[in-house]
Amino acid sequence: MYFKILLSLWIINLAPPALSVIFDERWGRPLDGGTCLKDGRPVFGSHKTVRGVLGGVAAGGVAAGIMGFSWWIGCLAGILSMSGDLFSSFIKRRLGMESGKIAPGLDQAFEGLLPLLLLAPYFSFSPWGALSLYLVFGCGAYAGSVFLNDVLLSKPFDSYPRPLRPGVRIKDLRACQITASPLHLFVNFEDSIYYHLLMKSVFKVLGVYERGKRNALRLSENHITFQFPDLPPSFDNYRILFFSDLHLDGLDGLAERLAKIVSHVQADLCVIGGDLRMETHGPFAPAFHEIGKVIPGISARDGIYGILGNHDCTEMIEPLKDLGIKFLVNDAEAISRNGDQLWLVGVDDPHYFMCDDLNQAFEDVPAGAFAILAAHSNEIYREAAAYHPRLYLCGHSHAGQIQFPFVGPLFTHSRAPRRFCEGKWTYGGMEGYTTSGVGVSGVPVRFGCRGEVTVITLKRGGKTR
Repeated sequence: MYFKILLSLWIINLAPPALSVIFDERWGRPLDGGTCLKDGRPVFGSHKTVRGVLGGVAAGGVAAGIMGFSWWIGCLAGILSMSGDLFSSFIKRRLGMESGKIAPGLDQAFEGLLPLLLLAPYFSFSPWGALSLYLVFGCGAYAGSVFLNDVLLSKPFDSYPRPLRPGVRIKDLRACQITASPLHLFVNFEDSIYYHLLMKSVFKVLGVYERGKRNALRLSENHITFQFPDLPPSFDNYRILFFSDLHLDGLDGLAERLAKIVSHVQADLCVIGGDLRMETHGPFAPAFHEIGKVIPGISARDGIYGILGNHDCTEMIEPLKDLGIKFLVNDAEAISRNGDQLWLVGVDDPHYFMCDDLNQAFEDVPAGAFAILAAHSNEIYREAAAYHPRLYLCGHSHAGQIQFPFVGPLFTHSRAPRRFCEGKWTYGGMEGYTTSGVGVSGVPVRFGCRGEVTVITLKRGGKTR
């Protein structure tokens, strides 16, 4: 029974931060409503929310049911534990400590003591048994608070550009900061099993695996034109080299094929649409090695710009700057010619990390300016249209990677409608282009569609063609 009670108290303690991971800022209204007392400090602080308190109480009831004792005892334990936690926060605010800062001992003292005052006599615990339970609970709760504050709510490096939210940081840990083998495989085992064991085996059993790999190496070079009546005159016939979803470390020979295509394109601007590495987790070095074969051959007078995809990590930004790639992470850059300006706007990954921030990205773009938005996926097309970019460049879908005649792609891996998942499209006066990507994801095969590099020409005029 001691272990069951200890586990129940830890579940209650874990519930508020777990809910913050799941829901981020949704329903995260501070319990004190932001009210300050006469000392000018908040009653409890922004980290103590209605959601967290109710979650702790509900977790107590659920834990009690699982452990085999009365749910109402669990709920009472939850109420007392949350009350103790709030009392500790009240004291910390009076001492001038910021919300979310760790106070060893004080953070755990009342949160563990108050529920044990109820549970110890109810379960007839001995004084030594209750004290041992209290101490073990405090050590475990302290370790949890250190993990929350020093890992999930702290920057992994000074220039970290993403919001410090537990949900984002957990994704970062899985995908980016845990790179040692086999640990990164263990924490991402579903990808390893699904793609490398199941799907690859299916293609091999069907006898089409090698053919699919050959298909994936057949890159096409596509030239398209977009016409805009409001394109600044100095940017008439402006050429953009655009490619996305490189995954160059996933297929031998792909980097060389890409390098050969881009080396003879004379562009004004190059935009790389994210997803540089093959896997969604693990080390980045193999991808760096392969992209290093491509970048030196790119000729783009106004520079090479990149955005982050769902396979990418913010740790990639600094090393790739040394190769000449400038990343736009919810940021914008003005390109000037003869007094005219064109704005390139780039957002963080909208698909997996969900850290895109259009408001931040467009904050420096003047109203009415001609802007091109680069986002890894098409999934924010509706929100993007409200900021009036004239062109939306994206990838991610790989055109399905596997298409069937008369059916099209089996999966697009996108929440957007299928008409936005390949080629040209329009929405609300905004032109868009979704590339089928350079590389392959998951399994290195393509059927029914080809990888591509796109050369986009902007023209002043009427209808796009």
